[in-house]
Amino acid sequence: MRQLNATQSLDEKILMLEGRKVYELQQLKEQWGTTYESMKPINLIKSAFHDVTTSPDVKHNVVNTVVGLASGYLSKKILFGTTHNPISKVAASILQFAVTNIVGKKMAQRDEKKEQEEEEDSNMSRTQ
Repeated sequence: MRQLNATQSLDEKILMLEGRKVYELQQLKEQWGTTYESMKPINLIKSAFHDVTTSPDVKHNVVNTVVGLASGYLSKKILFGTTHNPISKVAASILQFAVTNIVGKKMAQRDEKKEQEEEEDSNMSRTQ
């Protein structure tokens, strides 16, 4: 009689493990499908674009870069216009590079200062 109970117990455990195997195989197949879809090139591009557009740091960096480039380009066009002289072209490019870097650095410093002020304000409000 005791042997029969042990056999029944083993049969029940075998059935339980087979059910678990079926469930885990189904979960594995679903995860494989999800992973396969996410690894398609178009989905990778969409995901990267979404990450870039939702990140506030990246937005600030893009804005700073665009403003720096635009100011450099405008200063080049205002001071040199359209010239055919190679020396003037080199000087205009150097000016554009310098203005772009200066404006970009100034904007980055302004953003850092603004972040520090916001952090100090939040720290002061916590202590009160």
